[in-house]
Amino acid sequence: MKCRTTRFGTFEVKDETLLVFPSGILGFPEWTRYVLLDHDTDAPFKWLQCVDEAQLAFVVLDPAFFKTDYQIQIPADALREIQKQENDELSVATILTIPSHDPGAVTANLRGPLVMNHRTRLCKQLVLSEELPTRYPLFADSTARTPSTDLPLHATAC
Repeated sequence: MKCRTTRFGTFEVKDETLLVFPSGILGFPEWTRYVLLDHDTDAPFKWLQCVDEAQLAFVVLDPAFFKTDYQIQIPADALREIQKQENDELSVATILTIPSHDPGAVTANLRGPLVMNHRTRLCKQLVLSEELPTRYPLFADSTARTPSTDLPLHATAC
């Protein structure tokens, strides 16, 4: 299928590479099909691009890159939604917010991680305890900065 995006242009997507969020992503329940794209640098960031809405894309990152003690418990209903079986491999990603005026103040949403089942390619955004921050700073020096009121990058248009 053809995927038309405002950020990456038009490209071909194979059905077996689609990621499906049956419940959508928070704030975007109507958009359920995405593809994971590499960033154009050696950075570990990825783009989660919606294949049905050209402007909808999220910058995501495996939390193991910046918070090695991050652990989550996945509720049983979420495991059912992604059809997890005993030997299935899951991965977790966090959605990043990158302020346009200060890209060094990147934060990650630890309260709403994305869980992906590699076998089924079904995914789920969790909503975890309020004790986990929605704006966890990726870089140590950004902790001293004043919290920003910037919109998350996923809400911007290209």
